[in-house]
Amino acid sequence: MGASLVDKLSEQARACYEHALDAKRKALRTANPALKTDFVEMEKRWLRLADSYLFSEKLTDFIAANLEWRRRFDEPSRVSERPHQPLRLQETLQQWGLLARQAADDLKARGEMETLRETKQHFRWLASIVEWSDDAIIGKTLDGIIKSWNKGAERLFGYLAEEIIGQPVTILLPPERLQQLYALMVHIRRGDRVEYETVHRRKDGSPIDVSMIISPIRDGEGKIIGASKIARDITDRKRREAQLFALADEAEHRGRNLFANVTAIVGLSQSDTPNDLKEAIRGRIRALASVHSLFAQSRWIGAELAALVKQELSPYSRDGEMRTKIDGPAIMVRPKLAQAMAVALHELATNAAKYGALSGAKGQVHVEWSRITDRQLVLRWTEAGGPRVSPPARKGFGTAVIERMIRDGVNGRVQLDWRAEGLACEIAVPT
Repeated sequence: MGASLVDKLSEQARACYEHALDAKRKALRTANPALKTDFVEMEKRWLRLADSYLFSEKLTDFIAANLEWRRRFDEPSRVSERPHQPLRLQETLQQWGLLARQAADDLKARGEMETLRETKQHFRWLASIVEWSDDAIIGKTLDGIIKSWNKGAERLFGYLAEEIIGQPVTILLPPERLQQLYALMVHIRRGDRVEYETVHRRKDGSPIDVSMIISPIRDGEGKIIGASKIARDITDRKRREAQLFALADEAEHRGRNLFANVTAIVGLSQSDTPNDLKEAIRGRIRALASVHSLFAQSRWIGAELAALVKQELSPYSRDGEMRTKIDGPAIMVRPKLAQAMAVALHELATNAAKYGALSGAKGQVHVEWSRITDRQLVLRWTEAGGPRVSPPARKGFGTAVIERMIRDGVNGRVQLDWRAEGLACEIAVPT
């Protein structure tokens, strides 16, 4: 029995020296100062643990030798077996006590006991880190049987340790991910460390996005006997990435739509002079830019119709008061519709400022809107108090822009009524 124990202690010491050598090699290879320090400290601790095993081996040898010495003198192992020879037994125990004290003094002198305590404390520290880590840390055999399960794994996957230890790790995988696991185990058996992102399954069956680091576990001889898995919940990160991709697609779509609108506006714009043409194009593009600032406020959901109307009519105020009356419920219109409405309102306001109600001091504009149905919005523009109005002899370019933006852009309808007291316009659009 003593010999087998000595052999076991020798094997453990040899394994510790191998770990120390591995840590030393890593310290020499790395260029990271922090990692180098960690590896050097790891090497020291493995060496200390190896020394503690060697001391235990020596102490075991000593005990075995003394047992052999006692057998040589035919000494029993227990007092009850030789009550008639108390003196020799007492001498033996005294000798043992003396040698034990000498060994303890030698340990104290060499600092071995302190080293052993430090090593134990180090491993307790490491065990505590693993157990209470926020990440799920799982140990499994090469056959995929779960052998260890920390608190982070309990929180992440919903299984208690007593429920899942001894179960196959495939319990955490959706069926379509099993082939991925088999491919990964090929790398682990080769000694590779693998990092990847995948989907696992909680106890309640719900999926969860995780990032995984799988590393091989080796025994004292360096043989791969299992794998450790570190899993981290990346659900929020995946959701943010999906949102960013969606926003990028939306921005690309909005950009194409904006360029299409600008192209249409430029193509429809005409004037008697280059300066007038330039001003007309500039005003229409400014209307599009203004509505885009409203999109930014709503995170590209759309634009609030009241804010859009006020924004387009804000230049036509007197002494800080609007020369317009605005009335309608709170309605959020989608971006494409908001752009079309912004250009239409800009054209109506520009026409009113040049020829209609806003060209005179007493003119007024009334803008109101309502939902006719859940899917249709009607906006009415009514002018009054301006110069007398006559129907135009031909369709103006502003009218063409309105019809193009509303009819062709958003499948809406525009009706213009050139009454003597002022223009009345009704715009009906699907929402």
